[in-house]
Amino acid sequence: MATMTTTEKQRVWDALQELTDPEIPAISIVDLGIVRSVACEGECIVVEIMPTFIGCPAIGVICGQVEERLRALASVVEVRVTYDEQWTSERITPQGRQNLLEAGYAPPVTPVQPLGDNIFPLLLKTIVPSPFCGAQNTNLENPFGPTLCRAIYYCNSCRQPFEHFKAV
Repeated sequence: MATMTTTEKQRVWDALQELTDPEIPAISIVDLGIVRSVACEGECIVVEIMPTFIGCPAIGVICGQVEERLRALASVVEVRVTYDEQWTSERITPQGRQNLLEAGYAPPVTPVQPLGDNIFPLLLKTIVPSPFCGAQNTNLENPFGPTLCRAIYYCNSCRQPFEHFKAV
């Protein structure tokens, strides 16, 4: 496998689509947008993974899952963690956002931008709708959820706490 055909590359992406984030099993690592690239170097499949945060505790588990899953497609698999490009929540696919919502996680939202291009940026409250009832009557309970990429909110309408996947 000196170079990958389009079909072989698609098989790798399909296999990666089956792997979920160990901390958020509702979303695949592909839909989360942490798979930066897939390539072939000689007989080796090389996958680059971008952590959502530098201190992501799940990155070792993810790399192990990728290597184990792709062994069915190649005898040599190398998973590289890269910081060449910063992961942002914009990398989450529309399907990934839907999966987060259906699992009770509020997908990342874009904060309200201040008016004018010469105004000092203000920290404005981000409205995070409840993934359960859609109400926007929510409060930030804790900016630090169970992982660095999530915060805890509370919905005053349906009275449910929920996790919000932070926009980065």
